[in-house]
Amino acid sequence: MSSRSRSAEPPAGRRRFLALGLAGLAGGIAAACAPAAPAVPAVSTATAAPVSPAASPAAAAQPAATATPMGAAEPGTILANENISEFYVRYYKPFPAPDPAAWQLVIEGLVDAPMTLTLDQIQQELEYKEQDTRMKCVECWSSRATWGGFTYASLAALVKPKPDATHLRFECADNYWEVLPISELQREGALFVTHMNGVPVPAKYGSPLRMIIPWLYGYKGAKAVTKLTFQAEQEPGYWSTVGPYSVEGKIQAGNDYPLDIGETRPIQGGEITAY
Repeated sequence: MSSRSRSAEPPAGRRRFLALGLAGLAGGIAAACAPAAPAVPAVSTATAAPVSPAASPAAAAQPAATATPMGAAEPGTILANENISEFYVRYYKPFPAPDPAAWQLVIEGLVDAPMTLTLDQIQQELEYKEQDTRMKCVECWSSRATWGGFTYASLAALVKPKPDATHLRFECADNYWEVLPISELQREGALFVTHMNGVPVPAKYGSPLRMIIPWLYGYKGAKAVTKLTFQAEQEPGYWSTVGPYSVEGKIQAGNDYPLDIGETRPIQGGEITAY
């Protein structure tokens, strides 16, 4: 992982992984990924149009004929799963893209200074940092980007968590939720993301705020975050309540298909730094 930080303001310029109705297809993806990797659970498709899964990482990396180039969505656009060639889009269920100008982040729970922040306030008050890291999806693919945002340390200095706060709960615009130990968020490389590849993170990829934790599967990185709650207990995130996903979400040894490279690579588990 390479990173750089600066105090200047940043540059100007899912969730549902797959809605699977067939358990056999879910098992095929898990087998292609790694024996130890969690399987993609079969979930009702009543609230979202399904994305057809592929039987192998190589097949998954081939964009459909209707695949679209990477780009932003206008506020109000309905966001849903897309196989965009450079970086797939995955949400828990379709939902309207948040408007960054109207968006607010609520921070509450076990903190001395609960508050609600606008995106402008975040960019003015929290030190900006960039890092070039890879996001690994449990579906078997991954992709690399330059992520920009702020660290947990910067957030904690502002809201002052209480000594008994051990976990942070994330709530999202698509009603997704995730819970992470504060000890994970304190590690180098865990980033609250406001920018992607030098521009404000596109709506398709989690605007205005998302998480990147490079050593954990993508389902642990909440997107389109609207609320943070500091708490004293661990809870399973959404996917750990409906299928065989681990609460920890640690990347397992097996195979990976990097969309930006185009060929299957073996991985040892943990953060992917070899490519």
